[in-house]
Amino acid sequence: MDSKKRSSTETEGSKERGLVHVWKAGSCSAAPERLPGWGERTVLQAALGVKHGVLLTEGGTVYSFGTLPWRNEPAEICPSSPILENALVGQCVVTVAAGSFHNGAVTESGVVYMWGENSAGQCAVASQQYVPEPSPVSISDSDTSPLLAVRILQLACGEEHTLALSISREIWAWGTGCQLGLITTTFPVTKPQKVEHLAGRIVLQVACGAFHSLALVQCLPSQDLKPVPERCNQCSQLLITMTDKEDHVIISDSHCCPLGVTLSESQAENQASTAISPPTETPHSQGEVFENTLVENHPPAAAQLNVENVQTTSGDAISSQLDIVGTTDMSSARNIPSYPDTQAVNEYVQKLSDDSKRENSENGEEPVPSQPLVEETIPNLHSPPTTSNSVLNSLVVSCASAVGVRVAATYEAGALSLKKVMNFYSIAPCEPGAQAGSSAVGPEGLKDSREEQVKQESMQGKKSSSLVDIREEESEGGSRRLSLPGLLSQVSPRLLRKAARVKTRTVVLTPTYSGEADALLPSLRTEVWTWGKGKEGQLGHGDVLPRLQPLCVKCLDGKEVIHLEAGGCHSLALTAKSQVYSWGSNTFGQLGHCDFPTTVPRLAKVNSGVWSIAAGQDYSLFLVDTEDFQPGLYYSGRQDPTEGDSLPENHSGPKTPVLLSCSKLGYISRVTAGKDSYLALVDKNIMGYIASLHELATTERRFYSKLSDIKSQILRPLLSLDNLGTTSTVQLLQEVASRFSKLCYLIGQHGASLSSFLHGIKEARSLAILKHASLFLDSYTEYCTSTTNFLVMGGFQLLAKPAIDFLNKSQELLQDLSEVTDENTQLIEILNTLFFLPTRRLHNYAEVLLKLATCFEVTSPEYQKLQDSSSCYESLALHLGRKRKEAEYTLGFWKTFPGKMTDSLRRPERRLLCESSNRALSLQHAGRFSVNWFILFNDALVHAQFSTHHVFPLATLWAEPLSEEAGAVNGLKITTPEEQFTLISSTPQEKTKWLRAISQAVDQALRGTSDLPPYGSGSSIQRQEPPISRSAKYTFYKDSRLKDATYDGRWFSGKPHGRGVLKWPDGKRYSGMFRNGLEDGYGEYRIPNRALNKEDHYAGHWKEGRMCGQGVYSYASGEVFEGCFQDNMRHGHGLLRSGKLTSSSPSMFIGQWVMDKKAGYGVFDDITRGEKYMGMWQDDVCQGNGVVVTQFGLYYEGNFHLNKMMGNGVLLSEDDTIYEGEFSDDWTLSGKVGN
Repeated sequence: MDSKKRSSTETEGSKERGLVHVWKAGSCSAAPERLPGWGERTVLQAALGVKHGVLLTEGGTVYSFGTLPWRNEPAEICPSSPILENALVGQCVVTVAAGSFHNGAVTESGVVYMWGENSAGQCAVASQQYVPEPSPVSISDSDTSPLLAVRILQLACGEEHTLALSISREIWAWGTGCQLGLITTTFPVTKPQKVEHLAGRIVLQVACGAFHSLALVQCLPSQDLKPVPERCNQCSQLLITMTDKEDHVIISDSHCCPLGVTLSESQAENQASTAISPPTETPHSQGEVFENTLVENHPPAAAQLNVENVQTTSGDAISSQLDIVGTTDMSSARNIPSYPDTQAVNEYVQKLSDDSKRENSENGEEPVPSQPLVEETIPNLHSPPTTSNSVLNSLVVSCASAVGVRVAATYEAGALSLKKVMNFYSIAPCEPGAQAGSSAVGPEGLKDSREEQVKQESMQGKKSSSLVDIREEESEGGSRRLSLPGLLSQVSPRLLRKAARVKTRTVVLTPTYSGEADALLPSLRTEVWTWGKGKEGQLGHGDVLPRLQPLCVKCLDGKEVIHLEAGGCHSLALTAKSQVYSWGSNTFGQLGHCDFPTTVPRLAKVNSGVWSIAAGQDYSLFLVDTEDFQPGLYYSGRQDPTEGDSLPENHSGPKTPVLLSCSKLGYISRVTAGKDSYLALVDKNIMGYIASLHELATTERRFYSKLSDIKSQILRPLLSLDNLGTTSTVQLLQEVASRFSKLCYLIGQHGASLSSFLHGIKEARSLAILKHASLFLDSYTEYCTSTTNFLVMGGFQLLAKPAIDFLNKSQELLQDLSEVTDENTQLIEILNTLFFLPTRRLHNYAEVLLKLATCFEVTSPEYQKLQDSSSCYESLALHLGRKRKEAEYTLGFWKTFPGKMTDSLRRPERRLLCESSNRALSLQHAGRFSVNWFILFNDALVHAQFSTHHVFPLATLWAEPLSEEAGAVNGLKITTPEEQFTLISSTPQEKTKWLRAISQAVDQALRGTSDLPPYGSGSSIQRQEPPISRSAKYTFYKDSRLKDATYDGRWFSGKPHGRGVLKWPDGKRYSGMFRNGLEDGYGEYRIPNRALNKEDHYAGHWKEGRMCGQGVYSYASGEVFEGCFQDNMRHGHGLLRSGKLTSSSPSMFIGQWVMDKKAGYGVFDDITRGEKYMGMWQDDVCQGNGVVVTQFGLYYEGNFHLNKMMGNGVLLSEDDTIYEGEFSDDWTLSGKVGN
């Protein structure tokens, strides 16, 4: 009983989990310290503010430490050790958050508690400076009636605001400032309000910086995506303008809209206006475009800028816009890579020119003639005398790289003048603080100077939306942007028209995501939305304007962001590919790179794959994967001098991340950053459990990176090639690409899931590969199936011809990605190995799960679950390995098979099992010179004779051994629906092999599991013999009655037997019971009547293939017969209604039928004539005694002949006159009349 009660986490050594280690920010060399007065309690989560912190421990208890000025008792303001938050005892807290001076906690039931400083309403309490104890916050949705309490999942705190993410994935905000994202001018907001701008979207995570906010939002499904509007929804101005001139085209996306820009109340109604005059040419620069820009932006309230109307020339405008894109500051005191004087620029250009000429000479090319350049108008800056087109293009590319934008098209020579590029790299001497040697300026003065410059540049750039809204899928789409974002670029009309022609790809990658996987694992289809103050570019929109409402950071679309962190004035985004994008303030190198400008996301330069991040006040932390799977911690940002060291001139810290020495601590699972300190939660590796978890997570993330490289560097280029082969081959390649993309996406999701898993309590049973094993097994199986199908059809050989140039150029890359070490390996083999690379991962799953299982007691349920899952993944790996060998064996067979038959028999899913050329098998009673070749596939047995062949589907094939008494030694009797023959093998062993092979193939064909993994209950157990009675589908080709008809239903020994459906090509259809190959029992039969465009329908009983017994026959003419049938004819008692509708039938007959005709007694009611006949019938006519009654009161009783009254009879008229006598053919009366 004790062992049952003991949790698995205790078994794994939970006492050595969640150990807290604290560093002081600004020191990379100091060793971390243990939290004073803190025992060995397991910490699940920590949050840090400016001078305090909050800890969440196992069991849902919360502790606070540091300086706590909001506490009531003086002893608790600066406690020596963490103190328990008594107000939260018993509430089972699941997550905590800390702002600069306030805190929040969320309970298991979704209730929010806030405490700390409340001067800006950040604790959702009105008119109260401090909230000393955690107090519940009432969050209710006013859209519902009655009001419903909103349950919260996650909390984020800034300096003066708080964001909460609800269980319905909506954002609620309270506090003060534009960072709330609320449309209000009344602050503070103490009652939580919904951020309506993101209502209806699925928000995955929220993060708060000091005065800005981030949200990770799931992308809309493709069917919900709306086309990009031509005009702004707010001001109706064109979003993209294009001016076509005789020799150039001007494209501009420089649109400014007041939405999102913080305005003062007196100026709230004003809007920014933009006027772009037509381009003109000057004699100084032939072909250069001038842009006259009139800017009338009112200053934001937060920034209070006074910007007058600015008119710039082309060079200045574009230089300014380039500066805006990256928030470029040319001050040497910021220690950025720049060119401080004219000479440096000249030397750089000359170096590029020399390199280009040298490259051309090495390639045997003539050097490009130099062109004179325009002299710059900026003082103290002169152009180099000559340069080449390649140098110009190199500088353009360098410029694009510096601002973080990938050039989407090749610029023609002269497309961008060197003047613009040099303006970007140059320093205007008249700018304050820009001269070299101004390093004496302190960090604060430096910051103010930079802010002012960036603000003015941003207002000059007149853009309130993202300047990097490229709106292009990575490597997708033929219509590319021909200018850097936000620029007016001069482009040749010929080049524009060429780029505008969309290149139709032979194969296009299908969507990479799965709806099922998105519901179970973290989504990678994400967008990043930001709002709040942006004076340091921390919003990532390419400018420094604040935003009142959330705005999407377009350049992060498609980057698969999975986590966001916000620091004081910078932001971080972690992607599924273990990369980090950073933007905002980079004064101390907190962005992890030394690139400027920084108002757009740029990749941080971290040496290893990052899987967790944290953003402090002016520094960043990156938790990375290492070779031994023990996480490493990188620090990037402010670095304070140690005692005795003088303050360095730049005092900005290292520009690249520094690896901290923390390997002796253990396995770091989580990092948290504040202002003056940061901490890590560390796990000890008890019994190898933690190490195995990190190994699984690290290898999965690396595996996803490899798959992504294969997809982007190999698969996409291959798919973009023309003439990839026949339509069927292209379709198979499309299927491979689709399955590869789906598997790649799943692996990326799993890597993100494992990163989140390591942040939690790390229970083995919560692993996704255990909980959702079928999702992984099915995805791997589907991919392997599509790849083997492609292999069988010779896809790799067909692909090699059009791709030979690409493969030869990429041979080294192919070998590296496919892990092929032999340099003599052929390209086709390398490509083959590369495509089957993903299936190797299944062995790794099995190994790691087995390692995890050994950390538990053998009797524990965790051990059994891990052991079973390990076996399952290993079995699938072996199964898929066999499938690959079968495909290669089949491909080898098709290479030797006659060509004509190959074309008709070769199918992607068909696999060769055995054939009679290597296993002696002959046809009994075959001719002396006949050739009979039997080939067993996984779906059919093929009998080939010379140039003809016949295919027998295995689902309708029965094989049984013949005894020696039957006169057939080593004989096999083969039964099919239309044929029966005997095969003679050379030896009893061959007979046994063929019988086993056929039986297993038939059984597998009936199960439909030939390409499914052997997991699940009982599916791996092979039956000795396939069942005699089975369900199958078959099309007849020989039987005269059933030729070309298709039967789908139950069979018994080669004949339809049981319930089934039989369809003829002409539209006839029988659905019902069969017996010994014939319709027998109850069934429905439909026969189309093309003349009336309707159908006859019979529902009733059958016998030996004919209608026999009770039934209902509805004719296309509208007649309905209900009665007995025999030999497909009406025979016996029945009712025939004539007319379209039963309720208004013009006639009805009830009586006896013989051989489809009325015979015997019957009643005929002619409703149209108003007559009813009751009497005898013969051959469909009235014959014999009968009675006729009319609607006019006439009554006749007597003999009838051929539907006429003949012989003796009685006639009663309406006036009661009675005639009794003889009736003749001409109705002559001879008899007596009475009253």
